[in-house]
Amino acid sequence: MNAEVVGVPIGDTQAIEGLKGAVAAGKHWYIALLEAIRLWSSPEEDYDGRTYHYLVDNEAFDWLMLAERLSEELDGAIPDSELTDLLFFNAAPVELSRNEFKDLIGASKYRTHLNYFYGVIVEQFLILAVVDDIRKERRVLGLPGDNGVADEAHRRIYGADRLALLRQFRNERRYRHLKSMSLSEFDEFTYWLFKYRIKTSDRSCVASHTKKGLAKLHELSMLKARSARATEERTQDTGL
Repeated sequence: MNAEVVGVPIGDTQAIEGLKGAVAAGKHWYIALLEAIRLWSSPEEDYDGRTYHYLVDNEAFDWLMLAERLSEELDGAIPDSELTDLLFFNAAPVELSRNEFKDLIGASKYRTHLNYFYGVIVEQFLILAVVDDIRKERRVLGLPGDNGVADEAHRRIYGADRLALLRQFRNERRYRHLKSMSLSEFDEFTYWLFKYRIKTSDRSCVASHTKKGLAKLHELSMLKARSARATEERTQDTGL
């Protein structure tokens, strides 16, 4: 890509060229990638047969999706294990403070990143936490199966079952009522649920639910970290 390519925003071109040049000059790929993210301007893109949606509802930025896209430009310069850890486990190869991360991607992208974090990721973990609560309640009562658990979780959080909420979301957006849902629509629906919850719940309930989602995210992150440490210890013990 270069600045002369028709239809490619200059910010995107500068981001890609800067990323390649920085890594070639010896800068750590992760730092160079975050700096490239700061320069990037397109909210979505068709690239190599795939459509990337980086911005949900024009205000929630999925920086890891852009990181995945930009990593394609480095043509194998990133160690596979480090890239996998970043994209699938959000485990960065360089430890940065919150302010350092914010400075590297820029203040405006950091704000929209927080929208995505709380409005999509934490919201998903809130739903998961309530689903787990309902499953535990059913086990105590001796009730079998998971039928209706997801709907009950949505009713407890949002006051309506998932299908009714999805129908309302699609009607508002004038989307087709399909049986399937793309990943981008799923993120958009989740962010819509987040804003719906903020709009229809009192402040104390909003805070309680957000805290519950964060706690579930932390719980699963700790389990994942312990599992990774155990795998590493077993590998060392066997000499592999």
